[in-house]
Formats: sequence, C-alpha cells, structure tokens
Amino acid sequence: MRIGRARAAALTITICVSVLGALAGVLAGPLPLVSRAMGGAAAFGAALLPVLRRGWSGRALRDWTRARSVSEALKSEVYLSLAGAGDYRGDVHSARLREKTDAVRGDGSDLLRYQVGIVSVHRELPPVDDVSSYFAVRVTDQIDNYYRRRAGELQVRLWWFRATEIALAVLGAAFGAMAAALGGPFFAPWIAVVATITAALAVHVAATRYEFQLIEFLRTADRLEQLKSAAVAGGSVTELDALVVSAESVISIENQGWMAKLAEDSPEQKAADG
Repeated sequence: MRIGRARAAALTITICVSVLGALAGVLAGPLPLVSRAMGGAAAFGAALLPVLRRGWSGRALRDWTRARSVSEALKSEVYLSLAGAGDYRGDVHSARLREKTDAVRGDGSDLLRYQVGIVSVHRELPPVDDVSSYFAVRVTDQIDNYYRRRAGELQVRLWWFRATEIALAVLGAAFGAMAAALGGPFFAPWIAVVATITAALAVHVAATRYEFQLIEFLRTADRLEQLKSAAVAGGSVTELDALVVSAESVISIENQGWMAKLAEDSPEQKAADG
C-alpha cells in the first residue's frame, strides 16, 4: 500500500535525520567536513518529510479509502451474485448485478483519474456457484489467508515495535547515566536522539492503528468461522441464504470500520494542524 510505504519512509527518514544531526554536532570539531556533509543530509531529510506527509494525509488518504471501499463493494456484489444469495436469488441474467455494480462505479467515477497508465490484470471468476462453494472459497480464504494471516503479521510487528521501544528506553537511560557520571559533550546529544526516535515509533504505531486492526481482524475471523460452521450444519434455503448475506455483511462492516479508523486524522496530521 502506497500510504503504508510513505509512512514507513517518513519514519526511516526521521530516525536518520536525528542520528545525522547528532553526529554532525559531535564531529564538528575533529572532522568539520564530515560534520557539514552530515548536517546537509539531515537538513535535506527534514525538508523531505512534509512532502512525504502528503502521501498519507488529506486528499490522498481520503481518495485511497474511497477507492478501496469501491473495490470491496464490487467484490462483495460479485460474490453474492455467484452464490445466488440475497437480492441475487433468481437473477439468472445478472441484470441486478449490472445495476448494482454500475451504481457503485458511478459513485467512484471521480477516482478514474488514478487508473491512467495502469493496466488491469485479467482474473478468472472464483469457483463459486452456490452457498456451499461460497463458504468453501470466499469465507475460508478470508479467514485463513487474510484475517488470521494479517493478525499474525500484526502481532509480530507490534512485538518488534514494543521491544524496540523498551530497548531505546534502556539505551536512553544508559546515555543519561553516562552523561551524568562522565560529563562532556558526547552523551547529551544522543539522549535527545533516543527520545526523538522513541516518539517517532510511538506516533507511527498510533497512526497505523495496528492494535485496532489486530483486534478487528481476530474478531472478524471468529465471526466468519461461526457463520461457516452454521452453514456446514445445514438448514433451509432461506437460512443458508441469510448466512451468506451475513458473511458478506461482516466482511463489509470490518472493511468500513478499519478504513474509517484509518481515515481519521493521524497523530502526525493533528500535530501539523495544531
């Protein structure tokens, strides 16, 4: 995701600017030319940050969120049509599907400019033709290959961020102790560097809503598992039809929830606006 890459790049640049700025100060006496080069690089990185911020805030974020919403809505309608559930029961000639997809695409017609220069990849329709295949293909794939897999990735990512924050806290305390015990100009700048990096990591984690997404992914996977078990147990045509509609509703609500959360003003944006 371009927004995620922009945020990761901004975090990396923030860390590099902090380190280079400190090194420029420390090396100003013994290595003035190296110090100037590092200072220039730090200044360039600091100037680049506002440019990157536009990649994940404001209109860029709103348009990406809407585009993702349109994509997920089209996918949902296609799966419901293939399963013949909900409004699509008896829609033999796909007239209802055309009507709904045309409406969804119309709502996002102003986003078509982002398709310029992009060549779409042809994909076969998923092998879904009834309620049973819907749960076997659509729901099982969402549970195993998306929600639970993403939840596992987020857990690992959060662990690394938390471990890094603890390590930085220990490092900052060590620099502070050495500055107090030994004095001199060497250790003091690194205390500020560690504090800056720690704050940048905390803001990054908050802005990406990792914890929120983790909870939502696990909750959605569990709810879909319940619906899948109910479908396997069987029932009347009406009951199975309702299970398919419920499953798509769960997926849709989850998508809308995390996209709405992502579209909220990030900590970086609030700081910039404040």
